[in-house]
Amino acid sequence: METVTEANGVWQECMKIIHGRVNNLSYKTWFEPVVPVSLSNHSLVLKVPSQFFHDWLEEHYSTVVNESVKVVVGENARVEYTISDEDINETEPLFYRPAQPGRPGPQSLPATSQRFSAKPAFESNLNPRYTFDNFIKGDSNQFARAAAYAVANNPAGTSFNPLVVYGGVGLGKTHLIQSIGNYARQTGRAERVLYVSSERFTVDFVDAIQKDRANEFSAFYRRMDILIVDDIQFFAGKEKTQDNFFHTFNALHQSGKQIILSSDRPPKELKGVDDRLVSRFTWGLTVDVQPPDLETRIAILRKKSEDDGIHMPDDVIEYVAANVTSNIRELEGSLISILAKASLNNREISVDLAKEVVRSLAVSRKTAVTVEDIQKIVSDVFDVSEEQVRGKTRKQEIVIARQTAMYLTKELTQLPLKTIGSHFGGRDHSTVIYACQIIAEHLANDDRFREKYDRIKKKIEMIGM
Repeated sequence: METVTEANGVWQECMKIIHGRVNNLSYKTWFEPVVPVSLSNHSLVLKVPSQFFHDWLEEHYSTVVNESVKVVVGENARVEYTISDEDINETEPLFYRPAQPGRPGPQSLPATSQRFSAKPAFESNLNPRYTFDNFIKGDSNQFARAAAYAVANNPAGTSFNPLVVYGGVGLGKTHLIQSIGNYARQTGRAERVLYVSSERFTVDFVDAIQKDRANEFSAFYRRMDILIVDDIQFFAGKEKTQDNFFHTFNALHQSGKQIILSSDRPPKELKGVDDRLVSRFTWGLTVDVQPPDLETRIAILRKKSEDDGIHMPDDVIEYVAANVTSNIRELEGSLISILAKASLNNREISVDLAKEVVRSLAVSRKTAVTVEDIQKIVSDVFDVSEEQVRGKTRKQEIVIARQTAMYLTKELTQLPLKTIGSHFGGRDHSTVIYACQIIAEHLANDDRFREKYDRIKKKIEMIGM
């Protein structure tokens, strides 16, 4: 096996070739932080600071990297990457997936350190990056974090059971609730921890019924020490799923197990969710996460830059933090957009560049339309209630209003069909497709309907003005 010194020598030769093929800013940003690890059997292993860093190199510079390595090492040469921490996030688990020793993560990246000393008998689906250590605490989330930390230290041993964390999109709810699971597992306070989205729970429940495995499904969930369910608002309208989760909740609670939930609104404001389930959601503690203040936004951006191994000037960070205030996801997205424009257009990272990105983001945000906006305007024009538009009523005038709202949601948002259906009483994607076909026929053949549709669309478009 070749030494690290020889790998370093090969990479330095590669860097000379790369420097001649990319602009200076891209070279400093994306190649200088790369560290050669080893060279063996024509395989050069390179260490990068983060998963984001790896993805960027693969998407934008894979050709130049591979070609430079082949010039230096030979035509049989190949490049492999490693990152400092294991970066695996199982986003689509089956309800029971036995752990497979040696199974690679989604990116098949070898890791230089193992986050947990032992794997459980099933996949926890926890993202190892979501920890209390890298959750930036501020006034907007201080109470929620304190409650989460208390639960992580003593699962089911506090009165915070269930713990419900609610707040708007992109404010860190998923990070916080997964931090509980990661901490509890890492410190040995809980062994069987499972994170699952409400949508995944529903899909797996339906699959279990179809395969006559409903009892196995229920038994699996009821064996958890900590069950973490994300976005419970999407249980709305799914009566059988709610019934199963009701009994699962009761079994876990009575067994002294911890339940952690997240939602985009307080439990009492959940529509389409059974009252007996809502009642149980309020048994423990409900905490909210608010948009971060200026100081917290600055801290988040600095941490994001450090974690991704990217230098970002302080004045740029402060400008973005001062002007992007809605949520953390948008905040971090702005930073990535600035970096992308700078690298791909060979421009210096500056406040002027940040202003361009923030300005375009503001325009995009201004014209954004939500499902709730569409449902409200459609219900007003058709003179029916929003609850009827989302509900199960089969009266013809309500059905056509509901189908119109589905059609407009598909036309005016980027939501997938399954998500659209979830906003209309938990209907499936085939119902949305059928609704769109019906409305398309009305628009083609019914002048009076087309006039009403145009009136609705104009009202919706005014939201962005």
